[in-house]
Amino acid sequence: MASEISPSETGSHWSSYPKFLYRLLVLATDGSLLFYAWMTGLTAVALVGANAWAQQVSQGMGLTHMSDHVSWGLYIANFTFVVGVAAGGVMMVIPAYVYHDRKMHDVVIFGEMLSIAAILMAQLFVLVDLGRPDRFWHLVPGLGQFNWPLSMLSWDVLVLNGYLVLNLHICGYLLYMRHLRREPNPKWYVPFVFISIVWAISIHTVTAFLYSGLGGRPLWNSALLAPRFLASAFVAGPAFLIVALHALARFTSFHVEERPVRILSSILRITVLLNLFMLVSEVFTEFYSGGHHTASARYLFFGLHGHHVLVPWIWTAIGLNVAAAIALFHPRARTSVPLLIAACVATFIGVWIEKGMGLIVPGFIPSPLHEIVEYQPSVVEWKVTAGIWAFGLLVYTAALKIAVPVITGKPVSAKKH
Repeated sequence: MASEISPSETGSHWSSYPKFLYRLLVLATDGSLLFYAWMTGLTAVALVGANAWAQQVSQGMGLTHMSDHVSWGLYIANFTFVVGVAAGGVMMVIPAYVYHDRKMHDVVIFGEMLSIAAILMAQLFVLVDLGRPDRFWHLVPGLGQFNWPLSMLSWDVLVLNGYLVLNLHICGYLLYMRHLRREPNPKWYVPFVFISIVWAISIHTVTAFLYSGLGGRPLWNSALLAPRFLASAFVAGPAFLIVALHALARFTSFHVEERPVRILSSILRITVLLNLFMLVSEVFTEFYSGGHHTASARYLFFGLHGHHVLVPWIWTAIGLNVAAAIALFHPRARTSVPLLIAACVATFIGVWIEKGMGLIVPGFIPSPLHEIVEYQPSVVEWKVTAGIWAFGLLVYTAALKIAVPVITGKPVSAKKH
């Protein structure tokens, strides 16, 4: 059984810091058999992914199905999506601090920690897509050939790492004050919370600009791309958080208040419709006016010249998002937890497909020379992707184990089933 975070002894803050880190380690690793089974399973998947990446590094990117024609595949598709998940974590912060909602304030750290896990995953997806990890130092300001401020990629590196540092500071400060048994000083974290709200919008806006600024890819040349990215982020983030809160209530002794879930559900009902509306607007613009610049959209939705690998992907995404919207507006969704969770899972997967395989890959097909080279992820790519997702879930699970004592004043214990 994990011991409660004890008060620090008299002395300086720094003298209690090693003990603070030790207590975090205890809280993050101690739990029930179910907890150990979950963490062991995730670790196994993460190791399979690490092994597949090691093979990719040693044998080259030829193990993937990416090519000179389709140079961004499953890795960058997932990168785009998890950046949105990180931005969507702010949906707990806005009601808590902007509208002074005390019930949301109690669980806002869950959203902050989701952002941390998602940003770490985003960085890993970039790393595995580099091919040669020894070139990663070029992305470090002051060391590599950063090409700032002209390159949008350099802006993306700055805003992602800045957002990670902001959330680490907020969560770390609140945890440390809990360890010292002191009330957090608002001036040391509230300003950073408000900065993180703006920063969350910037990380996905810059990512969208990275794509829409590529003039040779007509599918991405849309002023609506950045708002569409934000709308889908505010679908995926709340959907994941709703499932996480219900998982905490189901598998631990932590009591989840009804109000945070209700607010997140209300946000999700609006954003899922907004995301669908923006998709319809894009489709209308592409197909009503016609022209050769719509080739990528025609390939995505209906196939082109006998090539239709992505058609099942995008229609599955649309079907899942429509079904989720219908379920969320059904009266039973307000009282039926299984229906709400099913809707959250459906729209989460739907947005993952729509922003990933349904957006990144068709941007390369056909090529500027009108060549059609299709892409399907290789087994190695799926293994690496699964490993990174498992690592992200490991980080988030450990973070939740640490965060619960901050809220309740005592460590969480597993329920007896």
